[in-house]
Amino acid sequence: MAVRIFSGRATTYLAEKIAHAYGEPLGTVQYQQFSDGEMSPFLTESVRGHDVFLVQSTFAPAENLMELMLMIDAARRASAQNVNVIIPYFGYARQDRKDKPRVAIAAKLIANLISAAGANRIMTCDLHADQIQGFFDIPMDHLDGNYIFVPYLKSLNLPNIMFASPDVGGIKRARSFAKFFDSELAVCDKYRKEANKIESMRLIGEVEGKDVVLVDDLVDTAGTICKAASLLKEKGANSVRAVCTHPVLSGKAYENIENSVLDEIAVTDTIPLKNMNSKKIKVLSVSDLFAKAIRKIHDHESISSLFIRL
Repeated sequence: MAVRIFSGRATTYLAEKIAHAYGEPLGTVQYQQFSDGEMSPFLTESVRGHDVFLVQSTFAPAENLMELMLMIDAARRASAQNVNVIIPYFGYARQDRKDKPRVAIAAKLIANLISAAGANRIMTCDLHADQIQGFFDIPMDHLDGNYIFVPYLKSLNLPNIMFASPDVGGIKRARSFAKFFDSELAVCDKYRKEANKIESMRLIGEVEGKDVVLVDDLVDTAGTICKAASLLKEKGANSVRAVCTHPVLSGKAYENIENSVLDEIAVTDTIPLKNMNSKKIKVLSVSDLFAKAIRKIHDHESISSLFIRL
């Protein structure tokens, strides 16, 4: 059973690197585009009896998600043996519960749609909340950005490294780094009145003289991460940098980062940057991680070796 890797248009830049790391050419997908915007993807080669891997992140616009659904259906109807969906960035993951009346649980809805389209397996990286894995009734491989960030942080040789969470919800993620590096942990406790607007923030922990690394799964407007960095500097941190897997970077994010006290922010290429000229943004690739996962899944091997136990 051969492996065939295809990509949606939004994530071609990453799928090409994944296919190269795996050692197979990226399959070609052609599109018929109707004048009203309706699309029809077409896999240009036979996938009958093959192990198909479809790469597409579900960041905005919403057409990216629709395109993924159509590719899944096309592969299934073309008699692929297995349809494996690689979603480096799983959009709508922040809507994982009812936090107020009469709202949708979008993460569950997207999980249902992907399963209904005909996917046999899902592979993604650093979900906003681990429990989203339970929304799927098909096998899911939840890869970890630590595989990328830990070696990078080691290479920096920071003398007094310490980790911090930009909010209470990210304590578990930051604590795992602190445990691995045998360092201390700080928490920035924030209060919001509405989405993307911080009312107040206070620091829990001592950071004076430390080289602090803020840890988060994604950075959107960068308001939280930049405000946290300023607070850490005010409290005596020697340096402040951040690691965030998914660079959503909407609104004034680039401007906020450039004007912040952050030494740098390390992100991955699960989402393409709109501004490649930022001197403070360091991009690390997840292509090798996903290529190794594809090989192990195809060979029916455990992917445990792809996790750094923090």
